[in-house]
Amino acid sequence: MPYLAVAAGGFVGAILRYVISEWVGTAHGFNVATLLINWAGCLVLGWLNTMTSERLPIHPHIRLGIGTGLIGAFTTFSTFTVDAWKLYQVGQVDLALLYILLSVGGGLLFSYAGFRIADGMFRAGAR
Repeated sequence: MPYLAVAAGGFVGAILRYVISEWVGTAHGFNVATLLINWAGCLVLGWLNTMTSERLPIHPHIRLGIGTGLIGAFTTFSTFTVDAWKLYQVGQVDLALLYILLSVGGGLLFSYAGFRIADGMFRAGAR
């Protein structure tokens, strides 16, 4: 059953990533879509892990399907690294470094924001 949960979530996540990538696209070789998708995934996964670890218990298969399946297929480290490498190869080293900094730094900030949002929701509900 956990395999089906991951597969179903992965199917939805991959389709969402494709649709958003087509809609947002790139700007001057800078893959804005992948950056935004990865930031959104960091935010949602930070929120999900915080909410479902202690505060909002859900079935492990649902958590696995959303976290590993949907978010795992929605976000993409491999596309991020290929995009950075392509920028470097065409001589846009500054843009490649900015993309890496925004991706990693922004990912950490959005994961933290997801944690803080979930924590705030829990505290508001506990009152």
